[in-house]
Amino acid sequence: MRAVLDANVLYPTVLREILADVAAAGLYLPLWSPRILDEWRHVAARQGPDVAAIAGAEIALLTDRFPAALVSEQGRRSSGLDLPDPADAHVIEAGLNGGADLIITANLRDFPRPALAAVGLRAEHPDAFLTALWAHDPDPVAAAVNAAHDKAQRLGGTMELAPMMKRARLPRLGRALRR
Repeated sequence: MRAVLDANVLYPTVLREILADVAAAGLYLPLWSPRILDEWRHVAARQGPDVAAIAGAEIALLTDRFPAALVSEQGRRSSGLDLPDPADAHVIEAGLNGGADLIITANLRDFPRPALAAVGLRAEHPDAFLTALWAHDPDPVAAAVNAAHDKAQRLGGTMELAPMMKRARLPRLGRALRR
């Protein structure tokens, strides 16, 4: 399965690391475009030059880890789709150019089901996506979560898993892992 990762799931560090580790385990193939990466960089830059520099380094590490993930956002196959924000068409184009099955985004309302269905795509929230992957193959998803949790604790001190998952917008996955 191929999935375009929208900028809003790449910027939160814990969420990105879980998604990347699950992809590295072979559960899906991640895709993104230069424009998606630029959006990530732009959002980070709003928090200051230090955060922007860190985002640039994280982008370089991610693109080095997944060199085949970069796809073009160019195209016109999404023109005419009824999107709440036509500026999001580039994410759809990246998906179409990369042969994606879905778009992973925290902003589902920006990618209405009927519009995506017209071009053979669907959008899914990262919590639903990762929880479904966990249901089919729990070990690599749990390992990715544990690695992100361990790293967060090393970098930021004591942090319980449940609050970390909630902050990462993954409450359902967090509950599933506690069962």
